[in-house]
Amino acid sequence: MIEVRGLSKRYGDKLAVDDLSFTVEPGKVTGFLGPNGAGKTTTMRLILGLDYPTAGTVHLHGKQYRDLPYPMHGGRSAYNHLWCLAQTNDIPKRRVDEVLALVGLTEVAKKRTKGFSLGMSQRLGIAGTLLGDPDVLMFDEPVNGLDPEGIRWIRNLMKALASEGRTVFVSSHLMSEMENTADDIIVIGRGRLIANTTIDRFIAENSTETVRVRTPQIDVLAKAVAAAGGTATAKGDGSLLVQGLSTDRTGDIAFEAGVRLHELSQTRASLEQAFMELTADSVEYHAGNQPDQAAGSHRAAAADGPAPAQTTGDTAEPADTAQARTGRMN
Repeated sequence: MIEVRGLSKRYGDKLAVDDLSFTVEPGKVTGFLGPNGAGKTTTMRLILGLDYPTAGTVHLHGKQYRDLPYPMHGGRSAYNHLWCLAQTNDIPKRRVDEVLALVGLTEVAKKRTKGFSLGMSQRLGIAGTLLGDPDVLMFDEPVNGLDPEGIRWIRNLMKALASEGRTVFVSSHLMSEMENTADDIIVIGRGRLIANTTIDRFIAENSTETVRVRTPQIDVLAKAVAAAGGTATAKGDGSLLVQGLSTDRTGDIAFEAGVRLHELSQTRASLEQAFMELTADSVEYHAGNQPDQAAGSHRAAAADGPAPAQTTGDTAEPADTAQARTGRMN
């Protein structure tokens, strides 16, 4: 379990994380969403002890990350490096073979990684993290740049790890993939908590119900819908999209107006649509804005990426790779 309470982080005059509190529960895949600059990577760095918070606390199974035995910051390498990691963290050698098999790299375990594809490198990074058989895993943009097979593999891996009772916390900008993977989501904007709920509830609460109707009498139905207080938008495929009325009510209106229906169905909004609707006011940079016109200073704007270089003690890490971090917890 990850417990974040009153977490804040300031870089100069930039408040990257602002009094953030949430809990990531075991046995689920929890998505971590927010626009660029929302503070996602900064939050994950604070959880892992890579940065020090200005205020607030973070606990993994009741302990701060620095107090965990063998915290295992993972890395990418081939067999020998994995074996070195295992030795320095008191992990038996057989575990190296186990994790290589788990990520599908047994056949290339002894090869140099210089020519590895992005997908193979991602798998090696995850293999390093899984050495300690962790209870808590964090992924930052794990599928960025991967092909469909690699995306499906990581998705299934995260679900399998969660089904074993582990805590899986994943940040991504790919809404369609998050919708297919996560059970719960946490959404932040400008460093503050916006939503903490299930995927289905989030979509239901942040989107407008839409009813799709196909009829040879589009004009008649559109007028009837408008008279009942709804709105009807004609689509190029000969259908109407009705908003403001339920599916049952739309069907009743059509019946009362003597309109023949060929299709009547509720259209489920996507996670992306609901996310865009909710976070519209939390986007730090809109199209046409120059960095020096946006809120906050130019030098401290990358709240969702590596910390500013001039900040003492900060360690820059790429935000677009699968950063699976964990503590080895017994």
